[in-house]
Amino acid sequence: MNNLICSYVNKMQKEDIIKFAKKNNLVVSDAEIDFVYSFIKNHHQEVLKDPNSFDITLYKNQFSNDNYLFLKNLIDKYKRMI
Repeated sequence: MNNLICSYVNKMQKEDIIKFAKKNNLVVSDAEIDFVYSFIKNHHQEVLKDPNSFDITLYKNQFSNDNYLFLKNLIDKYKRMI
């Protein structure tokens, strides 16, 4: 499964983040898109190794309040699934 995710991340573009945001009715800034894109590209393997160690609160100041809450809920949901 991790290989599939890594393959997707390697091909991922900023447009994919924008599409995801639109699909979820999120209004995102260019700075938020840049941060998420960079974070995923640079840290996805660490998060995949130990998702429970990832703490979104460390990055709260990178997002609007609404987007932070959306991401926090999404991450919490993912952590409960594993």
